Amino acid sequence: MANINVKEYRPQVSNTKSRLTWLWSEYSVIIAFIIIFIASSIMSPRFLDINNQLNILMQVSIIGIVALGMTVVMLSGGIDLSVGSVLALVGVITVLALNATGSILVGIFTALVVGSFAGFLNGLMVAKGRIASFIATLGMMASARSIALYIAEGGSVSGEVQGFTAIANNDLWIFDYPVIIFFVMTALVYMLMHKTRFGRYVYALGSNEKAALLSAIRVDRIKIGVYSLAGLLVSVAAIIETSRLNSISSSSSGVQYELDAIAAVIIGGTRMTGGRGKIIGTLFGVLILGILNNMMNLMNVSPYLQGFVKGLIIIIAVVFQKRE
Repeated sequence: MANINVKEYRPQVSNTKSRLTWLWSEYSVIIAFIIIFIASSIMSPRFLDINNQLNILMQVSIIGIVALGMTVVMLSGGIDLSVGSVLALVGVITVLALNATGSILVGIFTALVVGSFAGFLNGLMVAKGRIASFIATLGMMASARSIALYIAEGGSVSGEVQGFTAIANNDLWIFDYPVIIFFVMTALVYMLMHKTRFGRYVYALGSNEKAALLSAIRVDRIKIGVYSLAGLLVSVAAIIETSRLNSISSSSSGVQYELDAIAAVIIGGTRMTGGRGKIIGTLFGVLILGILNNMMNLMNVSPYLQGFVKGLIIIIAVVFQKRE
């Protein structure tokens, strides 16, 4: 009878283990978010203050928008190291366009065009030039920053149109506009990646580019579209960053944004090799980074060590991905 009970029990154990494995595989970032949120609440009573929570959302909104574009790029099997420099370049040109025309709409349109064009150039180099995305975007990173420094003469440029600051400094109910824009962008990119043909093609490209080609997918067009979309989202982030202080620094704005964006995407479960990941995962990855940054500030951890913590998180996340 004992042997019979063991034989009957083993399938149940196997099913339970497989369910737990599936649960961790699909929702590990949400589980990690809950654990970190609870731990932070215990470690600091100030963490749960509503103003602190809103401050976290405000702080992650710009990086969050950039990370959405990075997610799409990494799902396709590429990477974009130019996002921070392109953000600075877009910000500088946007302020100059604002000052020259006095029109907020012209400034916003200029920002969207410049960012999308930078992304288009990245896509063109990767798709048509057959240059590795790491090298292509590394070149764009250096070029965009250099152009921004040249235009601004190495300093900051300030806007003369005061109404432009309303984009980043007004709120709806208790939520600042940047937070609302971040969540709207998240919903739109989610719909694009999970409900459209373009999204399916991006996943197919990241999973197996040769198979995508044999399936009659226009791989070059998808790559160009992916990097152009990333540039467009960087433009949105640049508009918010520029609007916040009605100025932009050609030397410091956007510095290390690529590191934060990549960290958020990897924490969210997107694989470096492409083909697997979710926009919702990136959302929680961004929130986890925001909570960690907030807790380090509340606990007076040296800002010089915060980059070390982010780098460590990236390594741990990649190790867990490989174990899967």
